[in-house]
Amino acid sequence: MIITRTPFRISFAGGGTDLKAYYAKEEGKVISTSIDKYIYVVIKRQIGIVEHKYRINWSKVEFKSSINDIEHPIVREALRLFGIDFPIEITTFTDIPGQTGLGSSSAFAVGLVHALHALKGEMVSKNTIAATAANIEVDILGRSMGKQDHYASAYGNLNTFTFNKDGTVNVEPVLYRPEVRDLIEKNLNLFYLKSKRNASKILEVQEQNTPQIFNNLTELKRFVDPLREIFSSGLDINNFGELLHQSWLIKKDLTDVISSIEIDTYYQKALDNGALGGKLLGAGGGGFLLLYVEEQNQQAVVDALSNLYHLNVSFDQGGTRITYYDQ
Repeated sequence: MIITRTPFRISFAGGGTDLKAYYAKEEGKVISTSIDKYIYVVIKRQIGIVEHKYRINWSKVEFKSSINDIEHPIVREALRLFGIDFPIEITTFTDIPGQTGLGSSSAFAVGLVHALHALKGEMVSKNTIAATAANIEVDILGRSMGKQDHYASAYGNLNTFTFNKDGTVNVEPVLYRPEVRDLIEKNLNLFYLKSKRNASKILEVQEQNTPQIFNNLTELKRFVDPLREIFSSGLDINNFGELLHQSWLIKKDLTDVISSIEIDTYYQKALDNGALGGKLLGAGGGGFLLLYVEEQNQQAVVDALSNLYHLNVSFDQGGTRITYYDQ
């Protein structure tokens, strides 16, 4: 049996520039961090006495004798890619529901790829894990999505990712002072909007509109370096909230499906009660609202958004990892 633990992520700036429609013309850039909320992938190689070769436990339970018949798209293509032709059972457990803007499908793909490499006795780099997971979702399955989530979940911690025109990705750890990181971490609050959304459909619209919003995406990319500099220098820490606010105003106008009257109302309530800025995580349309709030104002914001679920998170530093290995 093999168990992998892979973190979800929160992206601060640059989202959308990791889509091929953008980085094929101009390099994309994103700054993000992984968080202490995880998806666990359990793989167990079965002995030959089974009725069905593949058992997949997710929102449903699949019993299949052929890879082609597996309904879970990521599992099907991963098993095909790795040439898994022996009896196997795959189960997942997660801290956070999917389709909530924390990169859950990518985290699952990363955790599954990591586990399958381990099953085959292969030790590979985090870059290989991330690239393979992205290949499954973006290239093989043809989903309208970027690559940032795969790399954020694979590497963990704070990073700046640059998406090159040739499809390669450069990973630069963000240098930070521990006290600065701890303060920013303490001031970041997540609120669940109690609504899910199909990120691929939202990003499909954005991808189709990329030529028209190209300059807006470039403007979002320009927030990456100032945010990284705050972590590194420790100067004007609370400007972190203002930069999130400015980038959100640009992002929410990229398409008419990113925000909504309800989301805008919650966000304005937060600002009225002391939040310095924030953004909707992921593609938009629902999921989690990330807010930067100084400690003395956090209770007021929590009270103002009392009908939303307030989730406390910390930064994860390890990325995807194997927590149990027994061949």
